[in-house]
Amino acid sequence: MTLLAFALFLQDAATQAPTDVSLGPPPAGQSSSALVEMLHNSGPTALAVLGLLVIMSILSWAVMISKWRSFKAADTQNRRFLRAFRKSGRLSEIAAIADQFKPSPLVAVFNEIHDEYQRQSGGRGVPPNPQGLERAAQTAASEALSSMERRMTWLATIAQVGPFVGLFGTVMGIIDAFHGLGAEGAATLRAVAPGISEALITTAAGLVVAVPAVMGYNQLTARLREFAARMDDFGRELLNAIQNAALFQPHPPNTPPPPYTEDRRRSH
Repeated sequence: MTLLAFALFLQDAATQAPTDVSLGPPPAGQSSSALVEMLHNSGPTALAVLGLLVIMSILSWAVMISKWRSFKAADTQNRRFLRAFRKSGRLSEIAAIADQFKPSPLVAVFNEIHDEYQRQSGGRGVPPNPQGLERAAQTAASEALSSMERRMTWLATIAQVGPFVGLFGTVMGIIDAFHGLGAEGAATLRAVAPGISEALITTAAGLVVAVPAVMGYNQLTARLREFAARMDDFGRELLNAIQNAALFQPHPPNTPPPPYTEDRRRSH
């Protein structure tokens, strides 16, 4: 495409003598007016592609802003919940105030482990099935992470599809430009350059939409990995706290803990 434009430029320069020579870049107002003129002269296909790209850009920015806000709130509540958990010496006290720290994903992990511990031993003594507590922690962490990942696929889709949508508009614009060139029968740069420049706007718009979506998706994915690591660490810390507290907790004589049954379920 560059070679074709350069060849047409040489042919046009050879057939027409220059009448005005100006040095330096064009004024900023002239560049902006040229862009507005190209948008105004764009065909229905290019306008439809640009409209679709605008919608995709709005959607991607809405997802990124909402995720950044929710992740910031979750991170703040995580720190507050950890401070309260480490200051308190009893799980029952934390269970009574845990809902105050939502939307912290650590609250979901704590509630799941605490409920499983209550089902196994009534909240007293060594849990008869520690593996069940570990599985409960993994399930709660997976559910919390899945909830935080909602709408993230839209960012990945926009980041991958945006350049191709812009390229589609460019291809269709170039086809229209060459079709008009063939109809006029004048193979000059002045005849083909406006159509090609209008077509390339959609490619630039596709990149403008895709680049922020890629950057936002990568940053948000890194934050999700941090949340997953914190939930795993907190699950292990809570399990250690339960086991350590059970070792030093006195048991009343002749009062065994209630039997553990797999059929009991936590009510929501």
